[in-house]
Order: sequence, then structure tokens, then C-alpha cells
Amino acid sequence: MPGTNLTRVEAATRAALVAVDTHDVELDVTTGAETFATASTIRFTCSEPGAETFLDFIGASVEEIVLNGVSLDPAEHFADSRVRLPGLAAENTVTVRATGRYTNFGEGLHRFVDPVDDEVYLYTQFEVPDSRRAFPVFEQPDLKAAFAFTVTAPEHWQVVSNSPTPEPTPAAEGAATWAFERTPRISSYITALVAGPYDVVRDSVSTRAGEVPLGIFCRRSLTPYLDADNLFDLTKKGFAYFEEEFDRAYPFAKYDQLFSPEYNMGAMENAGCVTISEIYVFRSKVTEALVERRALTVLHELAHMWFGDLVTMRWWDDLWLNESFAEWASTTCQAEATQWSDAWTTFCTHEKDWAYDQDQLSTTHPIVAPIEDLRDVEVNFDGITYAKGASVLKQLVAYVGREPFRDGLRTYFRTHAWGNTTLDDLLVELEATSGRDLRTWSKAWLETAGVNTLRPHLEVDEYGRITTAAIEQTSAQHVGTLRPHRLRVGLYDVRDGSLQRTDLLEVDVDGPFTEVPALVGREQPDLLLVNDDDLTYAKIRLDERSLATALAHPRGFGSPMPRALVMASAWDMTREGEMGARRYVELVLATLPGESDSTLVRTLVSQLRVAVFQFTAPEHREQTRAATRDRLWEIARAAAAGSDAQLQLVTAAAGFTAAGDDPAVVRGLYEGTTVLEGLDVDFEVRWALLTALAATGSAGENEIAAELAREHTSTARERAARARAAVPTPEAKERAWQAAVVDGGLPAAVVEMIGLGFTRAGTPAELLRPYVDRYLTMLDTVEQQDSHALIEALVLGFYPRPLADAGLLDATCTWLDEHPHAPAALRRLVAENRDPVARALTAQERDARD
Repeated sequence: MPGTNLTRVEAATRAALVAVDTHDVELDVTTGAETFATASTIRFTCSEPGAETFLDFIGASVEEIVLNGVSLDPAEHFADSRVRLPGLAAENTVTVRATGRYTNFGEGLHRFVDPVDDEVYLYTQFEVPDSRRAFPVFEQPDLKAAFAFTVTAPEHWQVVSNSPTPEPTPAAEGAATWAFERTPRISSYITALVAGPYDVVRDSVSTRAGEVPLGIFCRRSLTPYLDADNLFDLTKKGFAYFEEEFDRAYPFAKYDQLFSPEYNMGAMENAGCVTISEIYVFRSKVTEALVERRALTVLHELAHMWFGDLVTMRWWDDLWLNESFAEWASTTCQAEATQWSDAWTTFCTHEKDWAYDQDQLSTTHPIVAPIEDLRDVEVNFDGITYAKGASVLKQLVAYVGREPFRDGLRTYFRTHAWGNTTLDDLLVELEATSGRDLRTWSKAWLETAGVNTLRPHLEVDEYGRITTAAIEQTSAQHVGTLRPHRLRVGLYDVRDGSLQRTDLLEVDVDGPFTEVPALVGREQPDLLLVNDDDLTYAKIRLDERSLATALAHPRGFGSPMPRALVMASAWDMTREGEMGARRYVELVLATLPGESDSTLVRTLVSQLRVAVFQFTAPEHREQTRAATRDRLWEIARAAAAGSDAQLQLVTAAAGFTAAGDDPAVVRGLYEGTTVLEGLDVDFEVRWALLTALAATGSAGENEIAAELAREHTSTARERAARARAAVPTPEAKERAWQAAVVDGGLPAAVVEMIGLGFTRAGTPAELLRPYVDRYLTMLDTVEQQDSHALIEALVLGFYPRPLADAGLLDATCTWLDEHPHAPAALRRLVAENRDPVARALTAQERDARD
């Protein structure tokens, strides 16, 4: 019984059998609040007349199936999310009429009711296998078709799809029908429908193909916060950059960007109809890190119009290439065509930290991961697929050269436009333009897992001159792969209290030891930085003198990249038990004052939270937490008024507040009796402060309900759910558990927020310990959820990770041992909960020795 799964073998068999010509979709979203009418008419050929195939559909029911003029009984031909099509002809037409179900978990056709005005908003999210939730379809990326959508909806709505929106025609009373022109040949997962009383701002961009209409859409209640001019400016820069870089015109007729509520991802590259999370409509003052991240997201989805939509992966095992390329291209565009010239520093600080963490889990996998079925791909939207893949592409550009890489891309787009490809197709073009054999490179970098560590080894004579120099490369014991690295080595000396780079060497590292003769005979620098400028993907270590220099001059670097690299090295040493957590806390607290790089502040605060709450030895944890909280308040008060750092540090200090703390500082800011010059206590800051008050036990339901009443929006509803779950009482934890885990029915976005409050860092252990067994029992039935997003929200969000002790580790290991046949995707999520606990125990043991 296939259920809702589809294997790679089944997809390949179907692709060899059928080729799709056109696919007409009819949707009527006026039929009710729970279901909608849907119909597909598909014209396709069959290479083996008489054979049988199937369509994919997940919905309430199938009412009619007509294949080549013959009616088929749905009771006999629809089961297990498949519509069986027997006795195919050489040329076929099938029509399936069905009833679909709206979702509230961001997959398929999501239906949202705005609590501000009770207006209904719809949007689709189809990646990976969820176009089948909206209409019957051949659900695999290599069965492309020319799609034509016809949609009946309330007449006052905006209705948007991949093709330009046509003039509607009247339908039933109060309704209208929009008949869209046919798309070019695209995969079903990048088709889209967005409908509702959205507000829209319009513009256009000049392209190689002529003037292309642009639109930016959001819910009416968010329109006052929409900064459309900034978004249009960024989008136009992206159009100009990518058309020049790829030497190909934008491939679609228009480009709309639609901000969508209760969204599971950052955004989705639907062809000409990009949906984006509403977190990027800024209703409050936000950090520069989030503004920069929004820009990256906008450019990431735009890059997909060429790499992903125009040329599409054949099967999901090249999902990594699709996402990694967009990540590399968008970061490159940011660095070279926008105000974010330090975008690669941001990538080093944030994205690569994600990759290094993911790559050191027991569940790590090669970049080119074996994707045997849809269940495999659902858990592969991870740090390997995105961040490590993009890191390795950056190394590939350094390896083959930027111009050969660009020229290979251009040929790739010309050769494979509107088709499906594999990694091999891209490597063929890059080999031709660079003259390099990339098969060995690909095997080392793409087909093996794990991250290497690079460590300098120096010998110095009595005069302080280097006599021998080498870079040692090691790998994790369970991996054993050593890779070629093209990188730079920076030499820094302390001058007037700052670290200044005196030289930069280009080095090719290969094998366990690589001699660096260019260093021999030089005076030993105060700090030697392997992988300066961050060209390769590897963990780095500092030699003894360099580490001492870095610790003595935490604010010594004048530019953010080397500072980020050194802090990343110190963090990795802490995670691996080479440096005590409290020593790392001291380093971070010495680095934060005066730090202006928003993403570095964000990353350091996140790592500080882990170091204090999980890596610090239990006997030192409470004292360390309180001291860290107080020092963060001191740094926040000293930060420039109205600065990005001030905002982040206030939020961070509030986040270190826990049960039993004196709430006076937080309450003063929340109630306005204390004023921090330049700090705007706006919507998000108020909720951060109120959640901190709730976590101390000094605010409860009355205050949370009153804050929600001030502005009863969907975002406020989510923030209130988090605050309620953070209250440190058994009753509050039980209510949160019942609402999210037992009762169900909540939107995935709300479940995720409840999980954040339920397991908030600093939650007293006695409140979470009773939930260890209940959590493990919940795992036995969690797969019954209809949504992977909900499964992840429950499995990841309600794991009692703040305990971070041997009891939690043992219980998790026991569940894994006793459930060897649990779904592989579920076992992976549980293992990725377990691994950080094991790492935390190692770090705690190391910290206890200091």
C-alpha cells in the first residue's frame, strides 16, 4: 500500500511511460469553508499502449474519472492517493473531478481567516509533493506540462497564478471566473494559486525580453507596513544582475511576490508567482540581520526562475543543487549588486554555522543524498542541502575560476531550457569551460559526508622565525574523507591594539599534511588565520599563539570576516569540548560591546544561549545565567541609542530571564516606567518583554489577554500562544500540551509558537521532566498527522531539550533502540534531537574542569 508515498523507481517508470502535453485545472473556491471543487483535464502520450499508470491526488473524494471518453468507477480506481488509469492509448485525455480539502498547515491550498477583518485568504504551497492536494496531477518534477488554470472565486478578490491575471467573467451571484492563459512547460510543484482580497502595489522592470509587470501583494491589514519601494528596487537589481550573469532573459510573462500568512518556509519559487512569509512585512522595528535576510530570500527566489523553474531537476536527489545554487547566486548578487557588500561575511556567520552543526550530527549525509522516495526528501530541507551545498559551490567557483563557472552556467541554460537535468549535466558544461576534471572533485565534495578540520602547525626558531609550516587536515572518525581545498591564509599582527593583516597567501591544501613554504623564514605573526576570506568549507583551528592573541583582543579585527571566522572556531571548540563553555561565554560578552555586524550579534547571542543553558556544567549554570543576563543588560544600556545592537541586546537579556528572577527591569520597560533612550517598545518588543515576564511567573493570562486585545492579529495570536506556554507552572504546561499535542487542529504556525514557549530556555527542570515519557509516547502516533510541517512542529518543538541531562539522553536512545522500524524520517528527527544532548553532556564535562 503506497499511502501518500512515491518512490524514485515508480517515478522513473512513469516518466518512461508517459509524456504530458497540457494540463487544464479548474478550481472553485466558493463551495464552502472546508472543501473546494477541483478538476483536471490532462492530455498525454503513452509509449506502451495498453499499459497502466496513475495520477496523484490527496483530497476528500473523487467524483468522476473519464479516460479517453470512458467513465471509470472512482470506487475501483481511486485509492491510496492514486487515480488508476488502465488500458492507455498512444494519445490520451483524462478528466478527473474531485473535492479537495483546505489545509491550515501550509501545504496544498492553505485557507486563512484574518482575525482583524474576517476576510479569507488562500495560497498554495506545493513543494515537495503537494500540488496533488489541490488537483489530480502527475506529481513528479520531470513530467512537465503547459498548465492552464480556471478559477472561480468571490468577485471582489485578487486571483493570481503563474500567468498574468485575466479579466474575470461573471459567475454565480457574488462570484467571478478567471481563465488564465497557458503557462510554458513547467513542473507541477511550481504552479500556484493565490486568492483573496489582497492589496497590491504594481510596477514594471525593463528586461531583455521587454517590460515585465511586477506586483507585490499582502493582506489588507498589513498594507500600512509594506515597504514596496524597497522591495521593487531590490527586485530590479536582481533582474539586471541575473540576466547579465546567466546571459538569458527572464523566462516568464510577469513577476509577482505575495506575502502569505501562516507560512512554513521563507518563500517558494512558484514560476512568476513567488509566495513569501509574512515575517518579511515588518510591522515593528527589526534588526538589520532580518532586513538582509529578507533581501537574500527575495534574490534566492528570483534566481530560481532560471535555476529550478526554467531548468528543473529530474528527481529530488538534485534538490540540493536547486537550493544550493539559489543560495550561492543570491549571496553573490547581494555582495556585488546591492548595499550588502559583506553578504559573504553574513553567509559565513549564519549559514555556515547551520551547515557545520548539521554536518556533525549522526544523521549527516552527502550533499548528493540518496532520495529513494518522497519521505526522504521531506527531511532533506536542511543545512546540508542549503548551506553546505552553497559553501561547496563557492569552493567550486574558487576551484574552476569565476569566469569559467559563469560561462558553463550560460551554456547550461541554453542547452537545457524548459527541460530536466541532473548534476552530471552541469558538470559537463563546467568541465568544458574550465578544462578541469570535476569527477574526482565531485566524489570528494559531493558524495561524502562530514566536515574536515584544518589546523596550522608551525615550528619557530629562537629568533621567532618560522622554520617549518604545514596545514594538517583531519576528518571525523566515522567519515575519513580528506578533500582538496583552495584557500587563503591571513597573517595578522597587533598594532596599536588592533589586529591588522600584513599578508595574504593563496594555498592549495590536499591530503593529511600540506607544506606551506611561503611561510618559512618569516617572523611568526601574532595571529595566523587559515581559510581567511572563507573560501572553503572546513572547521578551522588556531595555533596556540594565535588563540591567545584572539582571546586577548576580542575586538581587535577591523573587519567582520576574520572576527566571524575566529569566533566560529572558538564556538566549534566549545561544542567539541576543547574549550569550556564559561570561557566561551566570557569571550562573547567581551566581543558584543561595540559590535555593529547585525548577523554576528544575532549568531553570538544564539550561541551564548546554548553555551549557558546547555553546555555549562549544571553546578555553575544558574550563576552563569544570572551573570550573563545582568551583563547583557549592561551592554544594552551602553549601546548606541536606537541602534540595531540595542534592540538585539534588550531582546537577548529578556530571553535570559527565568522563573524566580526579579522582573523589575523587564516590567519597567514593558510598562514604560523605565525608558531606554532610542528603544522603541513596539509590537515585537512588547511581546518579547511580556513573554519574559510570563516566564518569571509574574505575568499570567490576564496580562496576556489584555496585550492580545490591544491588537488582535494573527501574529499577536501566535505571540500570545508562546507567552502562555512559557508560564512556569504545571497547569500552564499542561494546557499547552493539551492544545498542541492532544487536541490538535491548530495551525502549524501556532503549534510551533506553543512549542517555543513550552521548551523556553530556563524552564525549570521539574516542569519538563514529567513530559519525557509523554513525549516518547506521542512519537508512536505522531505520523498520523496529515502534514509533515505539523509532525516537525511536534517532534522538534516539544522535545524537552532544556533538561540536557543523561536521563533525557538515555530515554531518547532507548526509544530509538526499541523502534528500529519506525518511519525513517521520524527516526531522523528524533536522532537530531538526541545528538545535541550528547554533545551538551560532553561540553558540560569539559566546563566542569575549569
